[in-house]
Amino acid sequence: MSTSTPPTPRYWLMKSEPDECSIDDALAADSATVPWTGVRNYQARNFMRDEMQVGDGVLFYHSSCPAPGIAGLARVASGTRPDPTQFDATSPYYDPKSPPGAPRWLLLDVQAVRKTRLMPLAELRERPELAEMRVLQKGSRLSITPVDAAHWDRIVALLDAG
Repeated sequence: MSTSTPPTPRYWLMKSEPDECSIDDALAADSATVPWTGVRNYQARNFMRDEMQVGDGVLFYHSSCPAPGIAGLARVASGTRPDPTQFDATSPYYDPKSPPGAPRWLLLDVQAVRKTRLMPLAELRERPELAEMRVLQKGSRLSITPVDAAHWDRIVALLDAG
């Protein structure tokens, strides 16, 4: 009889503009779960489609706001499915080149686990042990980036320490 080992946990940083969906909005949602809509970058979409798995840890990051930074912890709560906003002509995420029969854009559900103190981008930059995080690389603008287990562990420890 063969036993399979469970997959290694993966970790992600997912950016959301708090005007659209904040950590508080996610926590207030039914089952604290929100669909992660509006991803319009192929690399970020491919992370969702090819690498993200239910149960993966998420650093919930507030972006495009006066104080960007990690605002909470979450987890991937579903596999991918077509993002309906790509078909809605009234949505800012409408994509007329994405036909319903062959959707270009995907979403998955994210479940908020807890709100944390805000860990601002400036604090992340001050920590040499986090210097290799993709979110800190010059020119990095992706809304979804992988996070190394060591970076995840350090950030969670810093958040828990207050």
